Amino acid sequence: MSKDMTREEAVQKVAGLIKDIKFCMLVTQTEEGHLHSRPVTTQEEDFDGELWFIGGKDTEWVSDIKARPEINLAYGQPDGQNYVSISGRAELIEDRAKLEEVWSDFYKAYFPKGIDDPNVQLIHVDPHGAELWESSGKLASVFQLAKGLVAGQQADMGDNSTVKLEN
Repeated sequence: MSKDMTREEAVQKVAGLIKDIKFCMLVTQTEEGHLHSRPVTTQEEDFDGELWFIGGKDTEWVSDIKARPEINLAYGQPDGQNYVSISGRAELIEDRAKLEEVWSDFYKAYFPKGIDDPNVQLIHVDPHGAELWESSGKLASVFQLAKGLVAGQQADMGDNSTVKLEN
């Protein structure tokens, strides 16, 4: 964990890094024990220490979560050269008020009957922690890489830290 970083500071740090990333890769473990990744939509609300997603009750990944709730979320912002990997425990939730809060018309593409579609599943993720990779930006990263190649030294590609997000 970053030295002297409180949980609140860790949450703020992660929130700042994933704020504008629309999609992330959700990793679950299949019945056969294999890891499976797929893109999921990040909700519009700011990260406050927990995450919410919407999936289909009839999908493999929702079945995976029901049987094996430990998951990983991988966020990437290639333009800024920032990456976040969040590990946590997912839970299938029935909460109409929360569903209404996170629902958008975007989901009608997956659920033609809208928010009342019986296949809609609300998913809550309670993160354990996150690993963060931050750079000073794309241009600075290219410069550091070139400098490392020319000088024959390891390039300084930015900061890497681990933060705890559990209460």
